[in-house]
Amino acid sequence: MAGFLITGGTGFIGSQLVRGLVSAGHTVVVLTRDPARHKGRYGDQVRYIADFDAIAKNTHFTAVINLAGEGIGDKRWSRVRKQALLDSRVKLTGKLIQLLERLETRPAVMISGSAVGWYGTHDDAALTETSAFNPEFTHDLCQAWEDEAARVKALGIRLCIVRLGIVLGRNGGVLKRLLPPFRFGLGGRIGSGRQVMSWVHLDDVLKAINFLVNRTDLDGVFNLTAPRAVSNADFTRGIGLALSRPTLMPLPGFMVRLLFGEMGDRLLLQGQNVKPARLQAADFIFDYPVVEEAFADILIH
Repeated sequence: MAGFLITGGTGFIGSQLVRGLVSAGHTVVVLTRDPARHKGRYGDQVRYIADFDAIAKNTHFTAVINLAGEGIGDKRWSRVRKQALLDSRVKLTGKLIQLLERLETRPAVMISGSAVGWYGTHDDAALTETSAFNPEFTHDLCQAWEDEAARVKALGIRLCIVRLGIVLGRNGGVLKRLLPPFRFGLGGRIGSGRQVMSWVHLDDVLKAINFLVNRTDLDGVFNLTAPRAVSNADFTRGIGLALSRPTLMPLPGFMVRLLFGEMGDRLLLQGQNVKPARLQAADFIFDYPVVEEAFADILIH
């Protein structure tokens, strides 16, 4: 039985990660804004805290998983909103590192979140972990988060950074917002539909995090996306096929910009064709490499 510390452990990815760790017999400490809301959910195996000061210096964690951060697509990007997105990632990660500095026994590994937005807007050319970036807000946000996380290396802690694509799963993430119009036959491509969407099934995210925790020979940046990115048109068509609904109601680009501003333009109308080169080189096997299989599992089974 191992102890895990998780930030973002009540979110879309983190809550399922906690569930899996508990099922495997591990103990977990979860940082959350509202511990009382979640207290007792898993008995004594999970402890919910509101502040790192609640952790004694003699606490031992096998691994730390740092996923906390406000949703990048939840609101339009104003100056204030951009600062909130930055602070929720960088400042919290800084506080996490302060905790790790004072622990008498430090964890062996930290898995820290990032996103494919690091690469900025690209055409359909394949992007691996060694590819260049285009300078824009999403890159700056991810780079600042990664730089702060990199401080743990000076503490002798192995660091793996996962650049996540669009995570697909039940009851959360992008599908939670997309599905209502599709269920009524009102879905369709966004903009031209040619923009490439780098996606990944939630089950593969959880599997990859556990893989990186246990592979002591691995560190650095890992793209966490399915091997086969798809165009937005194929992505939306796949939702329609899984739901047996037409996808004939496109959302024009000008409407996206009008409704969502810069956030909509960057996240909905632009894309990246990101490949999980380092995970595949380490012999990680994706359970859902094809988007149609992912939609069938999530929306049909």
